[in-house]
Amino acid sequence: MKYSISNCPVCGGKMTITEYKCDSCGTTIRGRFELDDIMKLSAEQLDYLKTFIKNRGNLSEVQKELDISYPTARNRLEDIVRAMGYQVVDKDREEASRILERLESGELQPDEALEMLRKVRKKK
Repeated sequence: MKYSISNCPVCGGKMTITEYKCDSCGTTIRGRFELDDIMKLSAEQLDYLKTFIKNRGNLSEVQKELDISYPTARNRLEDIVRAMGYQVVDKDREEASRILERLESGELQPDEALEMLRKVRKKK
């Protein structure tokens, strides 16, 4: 496997790259270099990401290849998104919030809102 070490194997602290060396000519560059967000992912997350890319982002294919459920495939992808520092947008939660806002404003009757919320829940 070709994974960089992002955390210290002794104390768990953050590792910093301080040197790069060219295998061809021997040039060495010293300094303090940060890992790209993608290199901060765990080995398991990187393996998942490779499978995701190989399947061109098709979560149904990812779940089949890894023999996991679709929700697990989606959750693992969302974990990677969060690990890279991005915010995960839960569209169903946003839709439910809009329905509740419409109910609160009087635009919807309780039974209408309940039916709409049930439809949002069934999508999961």
